[in-house]
Amino acid sequence: MTTTPDLTPLARLASGCEIHLPGDPGYDAARTPWNLAVDQRPAAVAVPHTPAEVQAVVRAAAEAGLRVAPQSSGHGAAPLTEGALDDVVLVRMHALTGVTVDPDARTARVLGGTLWADVVTAAAPHGLTVLHGSAPDVAVAGYLLGGGLSFYGRQHGLAVNALRAVEVVTADGTLRRASATEEPELFWAVRGGGGNFGVVVAFELDLLPYADVYAGMLLWDRDRAPEVVRAWVEWSRTAPDSATTSLRVMSFPPLPELPPFLSGRDIVVVDGAILESDEDAAAVLAPLRALEPEMDTFGRIPATALLQVHMDPPGPSPAVGDHSVLGSLDEAAIEVFLEQVGPGTRSGLMFAELRQLGGAFAVPAAGGGALSHVPGEYALFCVAMAPTPQAAVAGRAATFTVVRALGAWSRTSLVPTFAETKVDASRFYDGEDWVRLCRARDAADPDRLFVANHGI
Repeated sequence: MTTTPDLTPLARLASGCEIHLPGDPGYDAARTPWNLAVDQRPAAVAVPHTPAEVQAVVRAAAEAGLRVAPQSSGHGAAPLTEGALDDVVLVRMHALTGVTVDPDARTARVLGGTLWADVVTAAAPHGLTVLHGSAPDVAVAGYLLGGGLSFYGRQHGLAVNALRAVEVVTADGTLRRASATEEPELFWAVRGGGGNFGVVVAFELDLLPYADVYAGMLLWDRDRAPEVVRAWVEWSRTAPDSATTSLRVMSFPPLPELPPFLSGRDIVVVDGAILESDEDAAAVLAPLRALEPEMDTFGRIPATALLQVHMDPPGPSPAVGDHSVLGSLDEAAIEVFLEQVGPGTRSGLMFAELRQLGGAFAVPAAGGGALSHVPGEYALFCVAMAPTPQAAVAGRAATFTVVRALGAWSRTSLVPTFAETKVDASRFYDGEDWVRLCRARDAADPDRLFVANHGI
């Protein structure tokens, strides 16, 4: 028998923090994440505008016997809804935003619901940038606390390693500052276990001294996939750490709003960034350019423009995905990949991506947190569009099929920000770190007030 939760403590907050309850006019809009394929129906949705309002929501939820799920943009919302949310207050952070840059210290203070586009834009006038992801409208919080794979990453490591401090509301409603010297165990745990330990309302992070970057994409028709995939895999084995790229086999429907080079086409794209001079970067790219792509946009661009290179959807979209981390890819692995998504196949995917790992991604960071590196050579990420529930079922099957086909080359590790289904969270961490993280969770939140996409 399901017990209806007492929402009175939350209702008392309505005169301050924005609260949406089931049946309210604003509830459906407030509960809808960026991933429109996800139907999350929490007991209530809170939209705080200040850290004090976050504290009030956490205390009121605890008083009501409810749990709390922090969420910013909701790109990775799918795993959260694989459990019931009827006793959960969803704390949407999109109204708590802002960026303050200290150009002399090369740092930024970023409020908890801020998007990467705003951070990059704020840093750019100072000739600085940050270890952002490939999409401008991804929020800092979920990406950063889940590791963060940046196109600067093989040179500089996971984005989470750039964190200097966080301000986090913990289970007792207290706002705590955690850093290497203040609450160091909480600081260690939140860097990789973020949403399990509280609602992070502010980040302090290091910036990178890049005003511009050599970046872009190379594009071929999918008929060229056998030679392009083989060439890219061979190239990636010896590419310098200054190069971070991805290879995607992509399929687009014939839509008039798409540019002609995408509409109705199946293509292969290699994109990313190379942190070298123009001359040295061109030398690095030469083996791939020798394949004569039909489009080549690589060149010196403002650091802000790197957010557009990956051609991520410009707004909320319905999608499902699956993921694995792969080791070295031999000829047999390439054959299997091509059998799934190469010329003439009908995989049902929007894209199958191989993201370069290795380099600094694979090196444990000195003084790092619970997640400071990812072992492996490539991250496989498969996505299918899911405009209807039926399409979502078919899409999950299609993405799983490709991941399973490459199972012989998969590693035990996973990347949290690419894990679009509920998985064993211990796979994100080294064994000893997982044990320490579980102990830290027991100490910080023994009653399991907080609910995260990937629970500890």
